[in-house]
This record gives sequence, C-alpha cells and structure tokens, in this order.
Amino acid sequence: MNIALKSPLTAEHDIPAYSPSGQECALFESAWVRQLPLLLKGPTGCGKTRFVAHMAARLGLPLATVSCHDDLAAADLTGRYLLKGGDTVWVDGPLTRAVREGGICYLDEIVEARKDVAVVLHPLTDDRRILPLERTGEVLEAPPGFMLVVSYNPGYQNLLKTLKPSTRQRFVAIEFDFLPRDREIAVVSEESGLDEARVAPLVDLAHRLRALKGHDLEEGVSTRLIVYCASLVDSGLSLRDAVIATMIEPLADEPDVKAALIEVADAIIR
Repeated sequence: MNIALKSPLTAEHDIPAYSPSGQECALFESAWVRQLPLLLKGPTGCGKTRFVAHMAARLGLPLATVSCHDDLAAADLTGRYLLKGGDTVWVDGPLTRAVREGGICYLDEIVEARKDVAVVLHPLTDDRRILPLERTGEVLEAPPGFMLVVSYNPGYQNLLKTLKPSTRQRFVAIEFDFLPRDREIAVVSEESGLDEARVAPLVDLAHRLRALKGHDLEEGVSTRLIVYCASLVDSGLSLRDAVIATMIEPLADEPDVKAALIEVADAIIR
C-alpha cells in the first residue's frame, strides 16, 4: 500500500506541530502501511493526542477522536437506532463511520470506557479486521485506509480500570514520556511565545513536581500545563499567579498539599 503524504510545500501549515522524541513517527507510518492497530502509552499531557493529530495530517487522513469515559459503551462507537421525523433510522457511531469511510479512529484513554468496548475492538485488531454490527446484521470489513489507535496512561490505573493483556497484545505499542529538559523548554517557548530563558524555570519546576507523583500527587505537571502557564506569563500575568493557577491548583485540592507545592514553586521561580 502506498502512502500519499501531504506536500510540505503546500500543507505544512496544516500539520499540527510535534517534536519527536524517538522513532515514533516512522513506527506509526509502518503500522499504517501494514494495517496494524496502535497503542500509545504515557502520562497525561505528554503529547499522545497531539502526535495522533500530527500523523493524521501528515498522512492526509481523516481523524475521528473519541475521549473515553465511564459511561462510554460499545453502542456509542458503533451506532444505534434513533427516531428521526417519525422514522427509526440507524445512525453510525464514529468507529463505524471510520471503518466504512477510512481514516484514523483514535480512542483516547481507552481504559475509561466500559468493558463491552474491548469486545467490539477485538475483531478489528486481528487479521480479520472486521466490525460486526449485531443490530443491523452487517459485518463490515475495514478498508486498507482504516487505522485504529488507542491510548491510555498506565500510571493512572486501578484494579478496576486496566487494559487486559489479551487486549494489549493485539496492538503495536509506543511508550511516551515527557521530553528532555532542553527539548521541552523549546516546545513550550514555541507554543506559548514566551522566550526560552523565562520558560526554563517553569520546566524546572515541572520536573521537580513530577518527582512527587505517587507521593503527594496522583499526577505530575503535563507539558500542556506548562504551556498554559507560559502563555499567561506572556500575556502579562505575574509568574507566581500563573504558576499557582496552572501548575498548583490543577494538581491538588488539599490546603496543606497546595501550601507545600507553593513552597517548592517559590524556591524555584523566585
């Protein structure tokens, strides 16, 4: 199968910016060529969703993104019968549309979805590449232009929300993490407009707070939050106020934990 990449001369401005940390772009393209499903693993806000958007635009593919949640059922992905103008009609869900028409269907935080979702995905993630629709009696064969991509955060699971080994082993997997310090500084500066010298202490603070994950914090500071912080500073907000609003308050609710985090922040950004 040939891949038609967008011309960098005519469509580069349409491709979301992404800074590779390894061979993930080449691996994604190889999985696309070989019609293999892809699993992205990594902490919240490390660039998984941006990566998928970047690759979809780079390959010139339609992209359907579904943010999974506790109430997301298989029918939300495949479709259901609805009343329209007095008639009962079948309406495809985002997964079914992608299988019919081609393109990438991206299920973000797949472990948050209900258990029946994995059952629907299984026949799409082996050599059959089919989507049975029990309610319509159809069995859709995924075209060569269809790709399934899912993601989850392994560090944010509990016993009730895990991805079974039988499901994980159906995917090619890429592990993501936050960028090295200098690369993250460059990315945040480019995204926010704040110069790198002023971004550097924000990234240093984020690295310090990430080290507290699993102790005082459930999650570390994402690159996304650093960009938000730098953007507020670039807009004229004081550094301390921006840090509290973007890198302290989103991470904790307990007053004593927030006070401790602010103390750490003051030692770094003063």
